[in-house]
Amino acid sequence: MISHALTCLTPEMVAEIEALAPRYPDRRALVLPALHIVNKALRHVPLEAVVDVAKVLGFPPAEVQDTLTFYQFFHQKKPHGTVRAFVCRSVSCALRGGDELLEKLCSQYGIQPYGTTDDGSLTIEPAECLGACDFAPCVLANDDLLKNLDPAAAAAAIEAVKVRADSRQKAAESGPAAAASPTKEGV
Repeated sequence: MISHALTCLTPEMVAEIEALAPRYPDRRALVLPALHIVNKALRHVPLEAVVDVAKVLGFPPAEVQDTLTFYQFFHQKKPHGTVRAFVCRSVSCALRGGDELLEKLCSQYGIQPYGTTDDGSLTIEPAECLGACDFAPCVLANDDLLKNLDPAAAAAAIEAVKVRADSRQKAAESGPAAAASPTKEGV
């Protein structure tokens, strides 16, 4: 295995990438899932990780970088926030206040669209469509779809997602036993 020559990917990340290989027809199809694995772990995909993914998959780094830069989803220069909130800007959401929602959330958190709070807890980004037009306006905060929002409801829902993200991060830092233990809220 070549993991000893990697500078950014952990052995666990490499194992997760390799575990996906049987699902795909060839290693080229693993590029996007590998980028998602890196992004989930690091909250961005730095150039060093691009080189590592290329080594693991056996491609030139330029091919991995081409895939990465095709998608707006991946940050490369610095990590996005612990919570990444995509505010929908589709026609349905715009007609029901999505643009104002984006503006108010950014103002409340003191950032511009695509910005991250100083404490690194939240990044707010516009999204072209979240595919939830019947719940307009909506926000995708990490894996939570927040529906039928006004600015106050959106801020409260995002704060709840931030609390869950902080709890997960603390549990992960405490080790596997702590991560598996239910919290009072989870019981």
